[in-house]
This record gives sequence, C-alpha cells and structure tokens, in this order.
Amino acid sequence: MSPVRFGLPLCAALFLATCSLSAQTADPTLVITPPPHGDPIVDILWPKGAPGAVGKTEADIPKLYCYAATGPGPHTAVVILPGGGYTHLVMGKEGAFEADWLNQHNISACVLQYRLGPRYLYPWALLDGLRAVREVRAHAKDWGINPDAIGVWGFSAGGHMAGYLATAPPHGVPEGFGKLTTGTISMDAIDQEISARPDFAIINYGRVVLSVPQGKSPVLATLIGDHPSQALIDYVDPILHVTKDTSPTFLYATERDEKVDSTNATLFYNALQKAGVPAELHVFEQGPHGTHMGTDQPKFPELAVYPILLEHWLQLHGWLPPTP
Repeated sequence: MSPVRFGLPLCAALFLATCSLSAQTADPTLVITPPPHGDPIVDILWPKGAPGAVGKTEADIPKLYCYAATGPGPHTAVVILPGGGYTHLVMGKEGAFEADWLNQHNISACVLQYRLGPRYLYPWALLDGLRAVREVRAHAKDWGINPDAIGVWGFSAGGHMAGYLATAPPHGVPEGFGKLTTGTISMDAIDQEISARPDFAIINYGRVVLSVPQGKSPVLATLIGDHPSQALIDYVDPILHVTKDTSPTFLYATERDEKVDSTNATLFYNALQKAGVPAELHVFEQGPHGTHMGTDQPKFPELAVYPILLEHWLQLHGWLPPTP
C-alpha cells in the first residue's frame, strides 16, 4: 500500500485540484479522469500494479481519493462510486461534493477512480470496486474507521457497481470472473482475506435490473461489450443475486429519468424486501438523469429533501450519530 496520511479534513468550500490530469494521449481509447476537487489523500489500490493493467498511465492505476472525518473515531466510512457510463467519471458532482457532505456529518469518504471502457471492459472496473471496499476495511484501524460500518454510494454506472458490490460474493475472486474471462487474476493478501461486502449501499439512479428495457443501446456495452453472452449479462445483473446477505440499501430515482428507468429502483427494492434485507426507496416524479443529491436542481425543488432522507436513514441504522 502506498503511504497514506489519512487525517486531513476536506474543506467545506471545494476548489479545483491543481494536479488535474491531462486528457491528451496518443491512444484514442485511453480515458484519463481528472481527480475530484478539494485536497484529498491518494491511495493506490494495488501499489505493485493492478491486475489486468495494460499500461502504466494514470488511467491504468485505480485509486482512492480519501477525505477523512475529524475528531475521535472510529468513524463510518463510505466509498463513493461516481457515474459516467463506464467511459468517464463525474468526480466532482458525484464524488467530491458527496465527500464534503459526508465529512460535514463526521463520516470519512473515499472517491474511487476505477478503470474505464473501452480500454478496460469486464471484469476490471468491478474488480476495482471490490478492492476499494477491501482496502478501506483492511486499513480501518490505521485510518480511524469502524470496519463494520463501511458503505458504498454509487451514481448511475456507479450505482450499478454499488448494486454489484452489495450482492457479489465477498471473498476471493468471484466465481464468474474465472468462468467468463480469459487468463488469471492475481490476488494478494487483501484480496484473499478481506471481505468486499459493504455494510450498506446507497444507489442513486443506478442500472441494477438489466432486464428492464432502456433505449436501443446494448446492455452496459461499455462494461461488458457490444455482444455479451447471456451468462455474462446475468452475472453482472445485481437483482439476480439478491439474497438475505445483501447489504441494506437506500434507493433514489426519478420517474422522468430518461436514461435509467425508475423501475430499476422499484424492482430492486421489491427483491430486497422479498429477501428480508432492510431497504428504503424514494422515487420522485420530476427530475432528469443525473440529479446528484438533488440540491443543485432549481427546476425540481422537491428533490432538495434528499440529503435529509439519507441522513435519517443513516441515523436509523447507527452509521451516523443522531443530530443533537
């Protein structure tokens, strides 16, 4: 693991990081995503090189941008999974903004920069997600984090990843990786010994039911390719893997979302209820795709209640202390 000085708070007023990365590259398939705003501490997920890496550029190095809660711990922690259709990452409005909100509520936050298509298709982005949860849990003591209070918070494509992490086998290399990919995936002690199951999941307008029709484009083509087998589609379809052990989940969607049908949220909620998994669902009538936390949508003021709903849910389960 790379050295981490995990203890600096995120400023309430975010500013553009001076270390923003250039997107210029000779490889047209290479996507380099600027880091989130603010002043995070950077943790490389695999210091010796990520499994499946095809280069050594920033786009080949999955990492966490961490913002620590202040005061005595141990704290709840959340791994934030930005959206971007598995081709880019919305690191500011679906990353740093939420990290700031979490810090204000005395929760540590790590924004995940995961690998992207078309340079990286299945399984690498999902493997990055599994590793991110394991990395935070493995270093919980050093980072002042409660290892039994580590959640994920995903938006759009990141919401799909959050649903995957909430339902995937928590230990070792998931069986589907071996059956549906070529080659081997090397694992270190963290991958082999630490659970990747989040203690809770927050899913904002995520594609978690792949059987729901959504336009004319192939299902998650930027993750699993244009012509995936049905076995691969089923393997990355979170609703098919809901069990009693699935992470408690908070779901948010809008009925007018033009990219991810709100029935993704309602059907997934039904599956959670059937399995006996604690869950809460909020579907708002108005609002397009990508409404973040609902607080930057002046045309849809009813969405601004979202942070309060989430805060109360976190308090209900003890992941956030009650407001004095």
